[in-house]
Amino acid sequence: MRNMAKNNNNNRLPRAKGIDMATVYLPKECARKVKRIVLHPANKRIVEEFILALGMKEKFEHYDVPVPNKVVMFGPPGTGKTLTAFYMAQRLDIPLILVRLDAIIHSHLGETGSNVRKIFDFARSSPCVLFLDEFDAIARTRDNNDEVKEMARVVNTLLQCLDEFDGDSIFMAATNLEEQLDHAIWRRFDTKMTFGLPDDEYRTEYIGQLIGEFEHETQLTGHTSALLKGCSFADIEQIVLKAKRKAILEDRLLTLNMIRYSMEEYKPKVTKFNNLH
Repeated sequence: MRNMAKNNNNNRLPRAKGIDMATVYLPKECARKVKRIVLHPANKRIVEEFILALGMKEKFEHYDVPVPNKVVMFGPPGTGKTLTAFYMAQRLDIPLILVRLDAIIHSHLGETGSNVRKIFDFARSSPCVLFLDEFDAIARTRDNNDEVKEMARVVNTLLQCLDEFDGDSIFMAATNLEEQLDHAIWRRFDTKMTFGLPDDEYRTEYIGQLIGEFEHETQLTGHTSALLKGCSFADIEQIVLKAKRKAILEDRLLTLNMIRYSMEEYKPKVTKFNNLH
């Protein structure tokens, strides 16, 4: 991970509050992060079609059909939205620009709108995947009476940036609160992806990847999958890694008791969301 200018050395990351507005991950760094990604078939198909379309720009232009370049992902925390942005960058072999909301959002909302425009202008200047998590923080509906009028101006700036977003870059946004997105923002996205808690099949597959070649007791993957039902991918990863650390410290096989102990210690949050199926 590094903060840096992209291919053009004169094109520096914009700064706010004395810090870079984003962190740049090169394709090789993205590849390391997605070694264990497990995508639901519907989302995998969307990603593959999206990438295929990007490789057929001339044909799309011939038929005067816009090439997709904006993806919004919604679902509960820890279900793979951020990882999918890394995966897209890795597959396209372009950098991921991970926006820092703490730098973008300013107490003076006029500055927030200006920061939004700066980061979009930066992304348009050279091919990349521009990724903004917790998108609802700047794209919240303008119909909410609790929001001050200045926040509506931020949304208007964002709408303009989305309308002007072209070139070879991709914009990806993620939110846990899709119902709070402004309707006009929602309509700007040509691709929408839904994420949910892993079902039995994908939970078992992911746990199998996490355990890997680590020495373990028999049938551990299946038993662990049953134990961790209802957990997000992120929670599963933390629990299994915690158990593996314990096994290493004790110089023993990885066991279900270790997984159970790690789960009790980690205390995964109970979510109201259902799995994708």
